[in-house]
Amino acid sequence: MNDPNNPYDAPQAQVRAERIAQLVTATRAQRLVNLLIDSLVCTALVLGSLSVYSAFDPTVLKLLQPEPNAPWNPTMSLMMLLAQFVYYVPMEGMFGVTLGKLVTSTRVVDEQGRPPSWGQVLGRTAARQIPFEPITILFTGAARAAAWHDRLPKTLVVRAR
Repeated sequence: MNDPNNPYDAPQAQVRAERIAQLVTATRAQRLVNLLIDSLVCTALVLGSLSVYSAFDPTVLKLLQPEPNAPWNPTMSLMMLLAQFVYYVPMEGMFGVTLGKLVTSTRVVDEQGRPPSWGQVLGRTAARQIPFEPITILFTGAARAAAWHDRLPKTLVVRAR
C-alpha cells in the first residue's frame, strides 16, 4: 500500500515496525514486584476506607470478621474486587503505570507499543479476577508470552526507557 513516490503516504509504517522490535518485556522478577506492591496498595485502599468509615459507623468492622465455617469472607473479596477496579483502571488507563510499575520502571502498552485503550485496561483488570491467574506468568516460555491479563486483552508490560 505504501508508494515510495507518493509524498502523502503515512511514514509511520516503518516506525511502528522499528518500535515493536525495540520493546523489551519486563522480567518475571519485575512482574512479581509489581504484583506485590499493587496488591499492598489495593489492600491499603480497602483497609483505609474501612478505617475512615468505621469512624462514623463502628459496626462496619464486622465486615472484617469471617462468617463461622466459611472458607473466605465474601464481603472482603467483593471489596478487594472493587479496590482493584478503582486502582488499576484509572492508573493504567490514564498513565500506563501503577505504583508497582513506577518502582520497577515498567509500563503497560498494547502489542504495537502504544498506550493501551480503555477497553484493554478493563480487560486486564477483569482477567486479574481469574483464579490462580497471577501464577500464569511463571509458566510462560516464549519471549512475548505473558500472564493471562496480558494475553487476553493483547497488552504487554515493557521496560520503560
